[in-house]
Amino acid sequence: MHVSALYGRDRPVVSFEFFPPKTADGEAALVRTIEALRALQPGFVTVTRTGARPREVSVELAARIKALGIESAAHVTCIEASREELRRHFDLMTARGIDNVVAIRGDAAHLHGRSAPVDGFRWAVDMIRFIREGGWPLCIAGAGHPEGHPECRDLDRGMAYLREKVEAGLEVVITQLFFDNATYFAFVERAQRYGIHVPIVAGIMPITNVAQIRRMVELSGNAIPKLLEAQLVASQDDPARTLAVGVEWATQQCIELLERGAPGLHFYTLNQSPATRAIFENLRARGLVGAVGEQG
Repeated sequence: MHVSALYGRDRPVVSFEFFPPKTADGEAALVRTIEALRALQPGFVTVTRTGARPREVSVELAARIKALGIESAAHVTCIEASREELRRHFDLMTARGIDNVVAIRGDAAHLHGRSAPVDGFRWAVDMIRFIREGGWPLCIAGAGHPEGHPECRDLDRGMAYLREKVEAGLEVVITQLFFDNATYFAFVERAQRYGIHVPIVAGIMPITNVAQIRRMVELSGNAIPKLLEAQLVASQDDPARTLAVGVEWATQQCIELLERGAPGLHFYTLNQSPATRAIFENLRARGLVGAVGEQG
């Protein structure tokens, strides 16, 4: 099923992101996480591409998740791949019954010090065109950057690039993490001005570890609001308190996002379930997401 068909219904779509673990213990932990979140009946699950694992691993994990009865999507990066590698990869996806792809450029880390292939794609939009021209029956989702891409902080220029991707065949936009909803609503407003009318799904990162989230925002350039920063400073030596702060902040974010019409929430789970499940239960208590068995 194409995940684009899930949006525009009566209820918002809740989705989760996982990444392929590096070890057998990590795989076992991920299975437990998926089982814990399966009861929430997500609309779909995405599986990221990690540079440390072969690109086929994300496809096989996505296929395994789909076999559990959960719609899935595999992330594909293009910065390090030749056209032939991507062609074989999309053939594998369709052979494994995967209907959805999250098409992103990827970062230089995926190159592992090598030069980009001369016959590859420098930008995600080029890969999106390649998918459409190749005829693979895939629904294409991609990334949006409410605070600007780390390599392009010109918000209007970034929106022009996003429109180009939509015109090439992008069907769903999933935003990068943000902690100030004003940035999301401003992003949606800019998109509408640029004639972009595909679903713009809010990417939510529940904070569970202060050092970890600081590393992430340092790399992405995203901002932590002063109030949240103060709460994290006060809780950074207490893991349970940090978890509570993260859950409460994300819950309040999600309440406002849904009440103001966001079509869906995409949780960056970091392969863990407690924070995401707690946020979901908070939203369900307010009647903002469906009861078990009603999502998807």
